Amino acid sequence: MEITSINNEKIKLYEKLKQKKYRDQEKLFLVEDEHLVKEALKKGCVKEILTTLDKIYDVPTIKVNDKVMKFLSNQVTSATEIAVCHTLEEKEVNGNILVLDNLQDPGNLGTIIRSAVAFNFDSIIISDDSVDLYNPKVIRASEGMLFHINIIRCNLERFLDNLDSSYLTVTTDVKNGEDIKNLDYQKIALIIGNEGNGVKKEVQDRCLKKVNIKMNSDCESLNASVAASILMYEVYHG
Repeated sequence: MEITSINNEKIKLYEKLKQKKYRDQEKLFLVEDEHLVKEALKKGCVKEILTTLDKIYDVPTIKVNDKVMKFLSNQVTSATEIAVCHTLEEKEVNGNILVLDNLQDPGNLGTIIRSAVAFNFDSIIISDDSVDLYNPKVIRASEGMLFHINIIRCNLERFLDNLDSSYLTVTTDVKNGEDIKNLDYQKIALIIGNEGNGVKKEVQDRCLKKVNIKMNSDCESLNASVAASILMYEVYHG
């Protein structure tokens, strides 16, 4: 079967998944490009694949024409295949975790996810008011690594209040923070704040330690994804 009309009911439903409210409602999201589709297949969360190519997968596969693919695509140059995926299961944390407070830039979130996987962090906790995990820019910036780490969206204050006491909660303080290499901990919960405003006071108050990154005094601060990546690297090599 080949779908050639953008007025097809299934295609109209999938096109709505470009909007967060429909992703939340249907518990589905779209993944574009062969590499990202392959990562989604590894995860086992693919409901269906739409493709302009003569390819068959081990999941339901539908052939579509270029017009339909362009209609569904979020990119300037549309992909040749799109996977319709079920939203990812949230699991219990078990290991070092990264906590993101009101992160707004999708590129930052995607980059942070990629770094978290690279440096063996177990989970990422995203505040309720952060950018949507299934934003297409997040998925692309993560290079598909969102399929390889546990990600939880929740109320941060409540999460931190219930976090196991074996965790050392740490956030950043450019002026008064200490070197993360000097901390003693069994497991760490590293908290990174909003790009412009940093970590909310309510979250800061739940942190036991504050750290900084040694750098040239001419530079006042680092991009959130850069800071998170450096600190996770230090934890990984600690």
